[in-house]
Amino acid sequence: MNSIQLGLFLMVTVAAPLLLAQKDDGKLRVIAFGAHPDDCDSRAGGLAAKYAALGHHVKFVSVTNGDAGHQSEGGGALASRRRKEAQEAGRRIGIEYETLDNHDGELLPSLDVRRQIIRKIREWNADIVFSPRPNDYHPDHRYTGVLVQDAAYMVVVPNICPDTPALRRNPVFFYFQDNFQRPNPFRPDVAIAIDDVIEKKLQMLDAHTSQMYEWLPYVAGTLDQVPADPKARLDWLRKGLSRTVSETVRQALRKWYGAQADSIRNAEAFELCEYGRRPSEDELRKFFPFSRS
Repeated sequence: MNSIQLGLFLMVTVAAPLLLAQKDDGKLRVIAFGAHPDDCDSRAGGLAAKYAALGHHVKFVSVTNGDAGHQSEGGGALASRRRKEAQEAGRRIGIEYETLDNHDGELLPSLDVRRQIIRKIREWNADIVFSPRPNDYHPDHRYTGVLVQDAAYMVVVPNICPDTPALRRNPVFFYFQDNFQRPNPFRPDVAIAIDDVIEKKLQMLDAHTSQMYEWLPYVAGTLDQVPADPKARLDWLRKGLSRTVSETVRQALRKWYGAQADSIRNAEAFELCEYGRRPSEDELRKFFPFSRS
């Protein structure tokens, strides 16, 4: 056995028991991928807060470092700022948040980045994986969806990224909700009420100061409307977060919550990806262990 083989053997033999030990507490292990710091928060921040409140293990991963997403800042200084914002957002609801060091606006579905995704899913020993769909206005969003799809089978193949032990069971993969209609509209297989955690989601988003109060208002042409006072800012953000639940999502809520569904004001919805493992209806219910009819 040469030195490289020995190194790989030691990594696998040491890491494998640690990965198995992560399952011992009987809690779900959930990982979500967004293209930029704050992407996961806007699509699944409420769900993450609900999982965390029940003691489940949640990790958000930003596939780029966000170093281009600002009107007057950029490069390493902005990447550092956004990494700190993401970590603070995670701290506020009790989840892990990691930012990978790929350039914002330059993401491609390369083999190197696919390997990063494979390793992150394996290291987290994920039961459930969330990502954007691969049709979106932003190339980074699209390619994050493609990268996670491309990793969906490879996470169980031992000869791919052999430095990180392969999963013995494929996770279940879900897409975040979006409003794009072509080539296929979003189909909500699961919709979860987040009225009880909407303030936690708001606090998460509030941590992303560079985006919520600077860059996104700049793009929208509303930068002059952002209040200076922190409390007023939060109220302003709360109003922007309020969205009407679509009829397709409402139908999914009725399946999940029965008669309670029509009173739900805030929800997050997810589409089951055809890649990865296909869960039974009972297993699907176990993956979303929240109050329902």
